[in-house]
Amino acid sequence: MIKYLAFEYQSVFSFLNIFSYITFRSGASILTGLFFSLIFGNFIINKLSNIQPTGQPIREDGPESHLIAKKGTPTMGGFLIILSVLVSTFLWADLRNSFIWISIITILIFGIIGFADDYKKIKNNSSLGISSKVRISFQIIFGFFITYLIIINLDSNISNSMTFPFFKNLIIDFGIFYYLISIFIIIGSANAVNLTDGLDGLAIVPVMIVAMSFSFIVYISGNMLFSNYLLIQYIPGTGELAVFCGSLIGAALGFLWFNAPPAKVFMGDTGSLALGGSLGSIAIMCKHEILLAIIGGLFVLETFSVVIQVLIFKISGKRVFLMAPLHHHFEKKGWAESTIVIRFWIITIVLALIGLATLRIR
Repeated sequence: MIKYLAFEYQSVFSFLNIFSYITFRSGASILTGLFFSLIFGNFIINKLSNIQPTGQPIREDGPESHLIAKKGTPTMGGFLIILSVLVSTFLWADLRNSFIWISIITILIFGIIGFADDYKKIKNNSSLGISSKVRISFQIIFGFFITYLIIINLDSNISNSMTFPFFKNLIIDFGIFYYLISIFIIIGSANAVNLTDGLDGLAIVPVMIVAMSFSFIVYISGNMLFSNYLLIQYIPGTGELAVFCGSLIGAALGFLWFNAPPAKVFMGDTGSLALGGSLGSIAIMCKHEILLAIIGGLFVLETFSVVIQVLIFKISGKRVFLMAPLHHHFEKKGWAESTIVIRFWIITIVLALIGLATLRIR
């Protein structure tokens, strides 16, 4: 919106030309998302508390400390995150860009799915929301829809293909099967963030780190000069996604203010599914799907810990971990919550540096 207004008057006021720069608008979107969250955070949290007298239902089979420490904390804080992202994006992004609209659609759709899950938990005062079959079914349907939108807006020469880190010219076209890969990435990313969101501040900072990394990646992908220099695919229009990533970063920073231990609010499925789905779609749009698995490796580890736990238990009746996801395993071992959270942040930073390094190592 602001870009349009600046364009109208930049012939009169030359300094308004600064609003045409993606880097400036990305920085502005970070600050907008941050301050919107800080300004309206308490108001929204109070409203959530009023409609959730007992707070988020806590898993009875979870760590014993959660039954006391987490009791009464409201959920659905993802509403604050989504609202901050939307306000910031509408203010600073180029709304003529189709990739921006795909990102907006993604965060809204997965936010709604998460909201439905949170609402049922609160209504039934149970840690169980909508059935996994129903939730996954809706995710597959909308994952297909989002994939379709992405593919029709990409060049047909690259729309169904994937690039691989460390290899200069390795590009594989999967044809129609790319739909399955894309749906898996979007759904997998959404649920991986959801599984990770089990401790105060644990998921939101890694989300922010991944968003920061991809703000750099999409900017390069959308810049012909930089993409040619680094020998990565040039995808016109993806640079504008840096503004959306900036909105995610700012909203995440603002939410962290209230989610830092002891948390005043949880993001709930409303936030985790929306954020994870958004990161998945961004990786697909800039054709760096595998980099998402590297940079977001913490989410992958958390997900695999659950998969391994379930499979081994069904086969042998034994548990590999004291409890899954992985962060609960370390809680059971006696690690302090803050220790787990900070160490997992460090892991994400290291993985982000490794992932970004692959852009040059080809």
